Amino acid sequence: MKIHEYQARDLLAQFGIPVPAGITVDSADAAKAAFDQLQKDHQATLAVVKAQVHAGGRGKGGGVKLVKSAQEAHDAAKTILSKPLVTPQTGPEGVPVKKLLIADGADIAKEYYLGMAIDRARGLPVLIASSEGGVEIEQVAHDNPDAIVREPIDPASGLQAYQARKVAFRLGFKGKQVGQAVAIMIKLTNLFLKTDASLAEINPLIVTPASNEHPDGQVLAIDAKINFDDNALFRQKAIAALADPDEEDPSELRANKHGLSYIKLDGSIGCLVNGAGLAMATMDLVKLHGAEPANFLDVGGSASEEAVTEAFRIILEDPSVKGVLVNIFGGIMQCDIIARAIVNAASKIGFEVPLVVRLEGTNVEPARKILEEARKNIPTMQVGTDLTDAAEKITAAVAAVAA
Repeated sequence: MKIHEYQARDLLAQFGIPVPAGITVDSADAAKAAFDQLQKDHQATLAVVKAQVHAGGRGKGGGVKLVKSAQEAHDAAKTILSKPLVTPQTGPEGVPVKKLLIADGADIAKEYYLGMAIDRARGLPVLIASSEGGVEIEQVAHDNPDAIVREPIDPASGLQAYQARKVAFRLGFKGKQVGQAVAIMIKLTNLFLKTDASLAEINPLIVTPASNEHPDGQVLAIDAKINFDDNALFRQKAIAALADPDEEDPSELRANKHGLSYIKLDGSIGCLVNGAGLAMATMDLVKLHGAEPANFLDVGGSASEEAVTEAFRIILEDPSVKGVLVNIFGGIMQCDIIARAIVNAASKIGFEVPLVVRLEGTNVEPARKILEEARKNIPTMQVGTDLTDAAEKITAAVAAVAA
């Protein structure tokens, strides 16, 4: 699950990580008032207007504007809210912007990257840091892998002070900056572990210029991205409440309510599969035979007949779907449940597009009998003998209809 930057900054603050003041707004007039408020409360002479969407690269798409007055904040907000934001991560259609963060600007002497993720090779959380902040960390890792510092963490004891100091010195923090950076690293680790996060990034983590109050500069988090493990949300009620349905595909939300894993793609062949690995293999075979999958849909191992019927509804309501491939390997999931769901879907919503079904495993023989009896009512249905045969049949059927 993803959250917005303003929510991530609030979480950082809750865990004691210093962040500049910010106000979330949804209109140009509110942005103007927010600048005035920051000026009044924090003596702000500079602010950043930032689009709040679940996509990176906002600056490249014009979703981040530096402003020096309330009127500039108003004008920047009006521009950003007026059209979809197109970034390298949104695709050419872009995404609508409904919220803005008006954040107190900060002078920057140096930028760093600080993040937490799961190192699946080690089976441990890992602190990731770099002295090259403010840019995409993936690009830094590609161009200069030696600039990336990794520190594995025992989840039972968290990040130890000596580990954080080691990272701080490697990044080049000096004087009182070291203590500030160490505290932020430990607090970010605590946040990551206590909220069941799957990713927590501060990019950039900055050092401000020296001042009378902070002779060595102040270490601040001025941008944050945090994702959470969906499987742990049952015990993270406060985190789950941060989800923004406006940022999610309606079909994906609908599928989630029925215990289905669904991701819409750009192709023309809908896929209904059980098991993520089998789903990926099915999608690969569809591509191998010259077509593109229209979705990833995993019904899992314990979906009910009603849930599977709903899965068909979701797939068939996508106008780009020109054919459906069902590929079920019955282990926990029983093939006859899928077969009855196909019959139900045919009677309730109909199959006007080609349908190819490949079933194997638990209760496959009763399932085949159900499908055989139903074929007279589902003229578009074919049965695949194996996965390759099924992929060949569905791509050929879709191509024949298109011709």
